[in-house]
Amino acid sequence: MGVRVFVDGHAGTTGLRIREWLSRRDDLDLITLSDAERKDAAARRRALEEADLAVLCLPDEAAREAAAWAEQAGTRIVDASTAHRTDERFVYGLPELAPGQREAIRRAPRVSNPGCYPTGFLLLVRPLVDAGLLARRAPLAVHAVSGYSGGGRPLVGRWEDPALGLASLPFEAPYALERVHKHVPEMMRHAGLETEPFFLPAVGPFRCGMRVQVPVPADLLPPGAAARVPELLRERYAAEPFVRVFEGPPAGEVPERALDPRACNDTNRVDLYVVVHPSGHLLLVALLDNLGKGASGAAIQNLNLMLGLPESTGLPT
Repeated sequence: MGVRVFVDGHAGTTGLRIREWLSRRDDLDLITLSDAERKDAAARRRALEEADLAVLCLPDEAAREAAAWAEQAGTRIVDASTAHRTDERFVYGLPELAPGQREAIRRAPRVSNPGCYPTGFLLLVRPLVDAGLLARRAPLAVHAVSGYSGGGRPLVGRWEDPALGLASLPFEAPYALERVHKHVPEMMRHAGLETEPFFLPAVGPFRCGMRVQVPVPADLLPPGAAARVPELLRERYAAEPFVRVFEGPPAGEVPERALDPRACNDTNRVDLYVVVHPSGHLLLVALLDNLGKGASGAAIQNLNLMLGLPESTGLPT
């Protein structure tokens, strides 16, 4: 009998991808609820209590409730909601974040899965903060575009509705311009920033994929620091199986196709690009699948670590 795993909320976009990738494995026993049971609180609680590890793919309030059930039952959890990403009781589930993070995830009873936008942002910015090249009070701007699956089933339905015609838009659609996005506290806390970044997210006319861009003006960096950043990131992620670092746009590609948000789709990979401007400015870019390393793949990576398995088990790169 394998390790018993329950995906609570397996019918959503994140849960569906997790179930799909886990179902190919023979080292796990997946606990599955019927369509009639998956919204029944008693059935969900029983499944959580039977599981060795549960992945929560739920709205925030339901995730808090399920996390309390799991704690009472002694079931370890990976929470893919936004409910616990700045909660001291949860280990932040980005193994590549900093030295010691991977080991903390291995031991943790409760892990909060990172957000898709913060994953790209943190992998780009945290090394510069740690190295003292970027001040904690640096006023950063973040421009990012995600596939519409990042908004879950309601947004997928909206963007794929023929009557609205959004899937044929020739441009990305900004959103959350009137409020502080829920990812901002997570980005600040785990990057070590003291100043709120100006976060400008958008939805693109594609189902999956993500590009996170962080422009860093020369005035925010020590003299000559921009040229040191490519090597800094290469050294930081040299041993990471899911992170690749490139200097400049992808070689050999025409500019129109460079930095395609869909470049890492259907993988747990994230590609980081460092573009050094002649004026000393810096452009940092991360490409990832918002449902891969940005959600479902990251959850499986954390699950593997918590179960003492090679973290790449069952994950496409």
